Amino acid sequence: MHTMNSTTATSRLALPLIGRTLIATIFLVSGLGKLMAPGATIAYIGSLGLPVPLLGYLGALVLELAGSVLLIAGYRTRLTAALLAAYAVVTALIFHHALGDQNQMFHFLKNLAMAGGLLQVVAHGAGALSIDGRRSTTGTRAVAAH
Repeated sequence: MHTMNSTTATSRLALPLIGRTLIATIFLVSGLGKLMAPGATIAYIGSLGLPVPLLGYLGALVLELAGSVLLIAGYRTRLTAALLAAYAVVTALIFHHALGDQNQMFHFLKNLAMAGGLLQVVAHGAGALSIDGRRSTTGTRAVAAH
C-alpha cells in the first residue's frame, strides 16, 4: 500500500513536467527549424500573402523558442501556455485551413490538440517541479513563517 501511495505521489510530481516537456518539444523543434532556415520560412509566409513576412517570422521564432523553454522550465506557465495555445489555433487557421486535403486536416487537428493540452496547463498550472511551483512553495513558507 505504501508503495502505491509513493508511486502516485511521484507521478503527481513528475507528470506535469513530462507533459509540459512533451508539449513544448514541437514548438522547440519548429523554432529551431525556423532559426536554421529563415529565408525559406519568410518566403513561405510571404507566399501566403501575409503582410510583413519578416515580422511574422520573428514573432513565430521568439514565441516558439522562448515559449518552449519557458513551458519546460515552468516559468509564467499559465501565461506562456495561453499564448502558445492561441498561437497554435491561429497557425491552424492561417496555414492549415485547406481541410479537403487530408494532410492539412491532420495538421489542423494536431494544432487544435496542442491547444487543448496547453489549455489543460492553463487550467491546472505547472505543477510542483517548475519555477512557478517552487516560487509558490517558497512564498507559502515565507508567509507561514511570519
